[in-house]
Amino acid sequence: MTSLDKPTTTDQDAQAAKEVTEAALFEAFGGLRGMVETVLPGLLFVTIFTINKDLHISAIAALAVSLVLVAVRLIRRDTVKHAFSGVFGVAFGVVFAMMTGNAKDFYLPGMLYTLGLALAYIVTTIAGVPLIGLILGPVFKENLSWRTRNPGRKKAYAKASWAWGLILLAKCAILFPMYWWADTTKFGWVLVALKIPPFLLAVYLTWMFLAKAPPPIDVFAEMEAEERAEKERAGKEREAAAAAGQSPPEA
Repeated sequence: MTSLDKPTTTDQDAQAAKEVTEAALFEAFGGLRGMVETVLPGLLFVTIFTINKDLHISAIAALAVSLVLVAVRLIRRDTVKHAFSGVFGVAFGVVFAMMTGNAKDFYLPGMLYTLGLALAYIVTTIAGVPLIGLILGPVFKENLSWRTRNPGRKKAYAKASWAWGLILLAKCAILFPMYWWADTTKFGWVLVALKIPPFLLAVYLTWMFLAKAPPPIDVFAEMEAEERAEKERAGKEREAAAAAGQSPPEA
């Protein structure tokens, strides 16, 4: 292999940045299991309702499977935040549907959450604090350093937040009209079908933007380095004082 065939340091750094970004997105959004936990309760609800039109059985089954998913995570001692968020969403949907007697209201809390999240992505980006940066900053161990110290990364977070906001708004533009005119079965199947594709598109665009952005500044590593440097300085001062026959300074 010639020197031209060997990957350059820049290429290696870019590949490493992409791998770190993939791992961070996987952790932040729950990966394959998180998608299953998001889709399964709604899928079970619409399947049962399509078969027997029984709101109570459909709602109870959806809530039961959400609780089972949480129990599995607790038994395996995995992160439960995605499963718990699913349980709360399903529980709110069950309460709404039971109160109104309208099976479509099972989906209403989730739709309102999606609309609110879309607006949050857009508003925070306009305000200069893109929401996706607030979500992923701790995952990348950069916290809010991207706001003032890493403008290229802030720009990538802004692009990603715009993507999330517009994709979720497009999803709402499809679902809310259907909520009013479509029958429950048709509406439920369309909603389930729109669970994963918009999410995957938003995650992919986020990965593309961040993979091309400057690497994150690891503020935790910086703090650890400062602590080590301070200890080394203190140690040298004590050694110098001892060599001079003086009492070492107090720590």
